[in-house]
Amino acid sequence: MTRSLLVLFCAVFTLSAFGQIKRDVSGYYQDYRTKGPSEEVPVQLVNKKTGKTYQSITDEDGKFLFKAVELLSNTDTTVFELSVSNKKYKQEVFTIKIDNDHTNEYKMDRKNPFKTSTKVTWMFDWGTWNGKENYWSHFTAKAVLVIYGGCLVLVFIYSLLQLSLSIAYAKSKKRKSQEVKPVYNPDTALTVTVQLPMYNEMYVADRIIEAAAAFDYPRDKFDIQVLDDSTDETKDLIAKKVAEVAARGVRIEHIHRVDRTGYKAGALDSAMNKVQGEFIAIFDADFVPESDWLQRTMPYFETDDNIGVVQTRWGHLNKNYSLLTELQAFGLNGHFAAEQGGRNAAGHFINFNGTGGIWRKKCIESAGGWEHDTLTEDLDLSYRAQLRGWKFKYLEDVVAPAELPITMSALKAQQHRWMKGGAECFVKMWKTILTFKNVRLSDRVHGMAHLFNSSVFMFILIMSLLSLVVLQIKDSFSDLNYVIQYGSVFILSTVFLMYYYWLAYRDKTDNKFTSFFRFLGRFFLFLTVSLGLSLANTIAVLEGFMGIKSSFVRTPKFNVSKKNEFKGNKYDKKSISLITIGEGILMCVFGFTVVNRAIYGDLGMVPFHLMLTVGYGIVFFNSLKELRRGA
Repeated sequence: MTRSLLVLFCAVFTLSAFGQIKRDVSGYYQDYRTKGPSEEVPVQLVNKKTGKTYQSITDEDGKFLFKAVELLSNTDTTVFELSVSNKKYKQEVFTIKIDNDHTNEYKMDRKNPFKTSTKVTWMFDWGTWNGKENYWSHFTAKAVLVIYGGCLVLVFIYSLLQLSLSIAYAKSKKRKSQEVKPVYNPDTALTVTVQLPMYNEMYVADRIIEAAAAFDYPRDKFDIQVLDDSTDETKDLIAKKVAEVAARGVRIEHIHRVDRTGYKAGALDSAMNKVQGEFIAIFDADFVPESDWLQRTMPYFETDDNIGVVQTRWGHLNKNYSLLTELQAFGLNGHFAAEQGGRNAAGHFINFNGTGGIWRKKCIESAGGWEHDTLTEDLDLSYRAQLRGWKFKYLEDVVAPAELPITMSALKAQQHRWMKGGAECFVKMWKTILTFKNVRLSDRVHGMAHLFNSSVFMFILIMSLLSLVVLQIKDSFSDLNYVIQYGSVFILSTVFLMYYYWLAYRDKTDNKFTSFFRFLGRFFLFLTVSLGLSLANTIAVLEGFMGIKSSFVRTPKFNVSKKNEFKGNKYDKKSISLITIGEGILMCVFGFTVVNRAIYGDLGMVPFHLMLTVGYGIVFFNSLKELRRGA
């Protein structure tokens, strides 16, 4: 009996095995609009009766292949449903009937491919016109991708140059630590005039005058010029303070101009014929230098007659006032470490930062003097001097503490002047840098990049706006998706900039792990707010390139280090501008895109658009809050 059952089981097993039919099933998918092959599209084949599912992905020719598809052995025809298994595509289902005569493979004709079409998630489907593919829409899509890619490349080049400066800075740190510093000798001290340019600085005028008067330097070797262009009660406050300081035996002069021609550069230039010292130290009104600052800087001029400028690092008096001031300090530390230090270490051109530095008077005169055809007269004169062979010495270990803007409106005013002035200097100097004799190629490259730096905001804005269109291209033209994927390469730009700012990060502790994660938070928040400022900064850059002239808008100073000390500032004018409205609109547009793409599972650009949403939101809401509170 057992033997009979075994025989029967083997017979049934053999019949069932031979009765099971398996076939390979292949076919082609084609993009509905472009008529080209649909690459890397996930597709599925479902047995209509058993529900068994098979998965495949189309290759570069749009071909899919399902291996060993089981056909029903007890019927002449097995019915399947073919569809795309990705929700980004329109879910069109095709019915396929496969009979048992296909002994090895069931091939679907390449001449009659199945059609795919991505579903447009918002805006419009620009791949078709009146139901048909439009040549110009495809051409426009390619043109947009070229511009978008060009912006990515330029941002990448910017980050690559910053990386090269970071490497030069990192290599120089050990050498600098072993550098023998010149020793201050009061008997051989050089004569210096300290210039304090001011315009309506009633909140900080007394403070900077007192700081300059407190310099520990031979009284007969330095004097102070207060270059006052004030039109309000500041001029009376300055006159009173100057009289007090003069009564203590300090040589100080109050030079008041009624005509504000040339703004700060005009004030510096008009006072040149009254300068008594061989050297000129310059401090803006928001600085508070230490009493030994001259002792630590002036001796460097004695080491080399070709040194035309000694520039020191900016410190931050009110870094901990708010998150806004902390982020400003984070960004400025990058400039005053990896950038200035890297440029100086590699022998490239650097710039006098407008304050916190000393000029050799002869250097200013030989370079053509102060000119006021740009808003960044310091950058302009720096390049004219260095092209003529003068050396600049940067001292990272000597700090000149200064006040950071505490309001968004004040920060925007400062950024506008810096960005526009940088563009103006590029227009003025680029031909000279390229053609001036006896300049190294590397210095030309880094010099051009330095003057062009502010334009990175313009490329970021264009790139961010075009990224919205790129998403539509992705939805409308599957044959162009492979181009878009190359954009991920430029994540390297972020990595390079991360290294740049990590070198300059000054809040490191002995616990490197904790320090690094705290740094990451600051770094990405800094990038986020920088993205939010890109609209305002781009407009400033465009004004500079187009030669649109504007007045020198000084950054309001507050003389506060804690929030409970703030009592208002009459110079910090606030109003709703078109730029602020534009920032609010961009916040909403990018925010909607983040939600929309997250819902559809298309997460590729969500992090970038989320940063844009948060960045524009921070700038927009802070501007509104200050307007409402008057703070």
